[in-house]
Amino acid sequence: MQRAQPKLKFIPPAFNPLMLRLVHWSLPVLQRFRLLPWLPAGIREIELVQGETLVKLYHQFQIGKIRLILAFRHCEVDDPLSGLHLLSRGLPKIARQQGITLQSPIHSHFMYDRGMTIWAGDWLGWLFAQIGGVPVHRGKTIDWQAIKQTRELLINGQFPLVVAPEGATNGHSEIISPLEPGVAQLAFWCVEDLAKADRMEQVVVVPINIQYHYLNPQWFKLDRLLSQLEADCGLPNQTTDVANPENTALYYSRLISLGEHLLAQMEQFYRCFYHCHLPDVAQDSMSPEANLTVRLQKLLDVSLQTGESYFGLKNTGTIIERCRRLEEAGWNYIYREDQTKFANLSPLQRGLADWIAAEADLRLLHMRLVESFVAVTGNYVREKPSFERFAETTLILFDAIARIKGTKNPRRPRLGWRKSTVTIGEPINVSDRTLTYRQNRQGAKQAVNQLTQDIHQALQQMIF
Repeated sequence: MQRAQPKLKFIPPAFNPLMLRLVHWSLPVLQRFRLLPWLPAGIREIELVQGETLVKLYHQFQIGKIRLILAFRHCEVDDPLSGLHLLSRGLPKIARQQGITLQSPIHSHFMYDRGMTIWAGDWLGWLFAQIGGVPVHRGKTIDWQAIKQTRELLINGQFPLVVAPEGATNGHSEIISPLEPGVAQLAFWCVEDLAKADRMEQVVVVPINIQYHYLNPQWFKLDRLLSQLEADCGLPNQTTDVANPENTALYYSRLISLGEHLLAQMEQFYRCFYHCHLPDVAQDSMSPEANLTVRLQKLLDVSLQTGESYFGLKNTGTIIERCRRLEEAGWNYIYREDQTKFANLSPLQRGLADWIAAEADLRLLHMRLVESFVAVTGNYVREKPSFERFAETTLILFDAIARIKGTKNPRRPRLGWRKSTVTIGEPINVSDRTLTYRQNRQGAKQAVNQLTQDIHQALQQMIF
């Protein structure tokens, strides 16, 4: 975003059942074919595990016994397609088999990042509003307008609410990022709001995991992608053994070489042009993978500091917390809060505002780079050299290099048809946990943290 903009408007949900029906009708096409550059899809099969649990919860929700939050794992950008399939096809089928009557449509409200409409287009905000979405300004400390709307939907909405507890995708099917406390806090607020309204419904959170597997791993496509990235980095192409295309040792060697080269280039970049101190890491006392992990963490810290120093922010908290603070600071420079004042800027003031916006946008690129690597470690592929882990890590490198090259919404390569497995976890009754939450401020924080940890553990246990 190279120019200053007026404040981003809140997009209120305006559920339209006809639009939802159209989305459900087009779902098989969206799952299989790439209709948008940033939506790779290529999902041929969707498996539902323990769906009976969610059918019973939806039935209890529809007859007024519970209010329901679905804590949905969100590791890839096309996860919502699996969620839509779950609700539009998976649950109705199981309900018929179980002899349980569910009212149509079976759907959910959901929260989404307001920033999605910036890079995907305004049409996406309109579509999300039509199917019951609530935009949240993720960078704000608390987006009170979004929270107010969400709390209203939680106690009076026609459907349950879907929230992604990780807050952002990490590109890994088998690694759960640290969870943000939003799901837990919303659940306890819902308990409070129901009590104020003298209502007796129980508040339930159900963790839901999504995991991807390649049905027929296309090693030659992985080889082609690695060759492309090696060319982008100026590295010599390493020929794959044609007689043994699944030589994981060779692919691992290429992946490590790419990671080390990219890491070395970025270290030099920050040392030379941002005058950052990146201490050398002794290699004698650790494995190459451990060395890579330590260096990457130091690089991510320096990358965040580059943005934090510009905006005058403290470099405290977790990586995710620091990313959110940076995003808020950058958006405050780009999207001006005072609409009237912004509209009356002189040409000189508008020019300076654009200058500031362009600089802020550039500084936010450092934060976006960190987001790409937030869950990356040197051991992920080595401990389990499956095609899925090779593909995920290579695609993360592709995203990072594309971002550095300045490619907007890069067309992610598809490495073969995938199977999506959606697993429903055991429901967590939040209403039974309110005693600690109501004690005092410290008790409330403790209750929120404990529920967040329990959701994280439940999601982790569903990975296979």
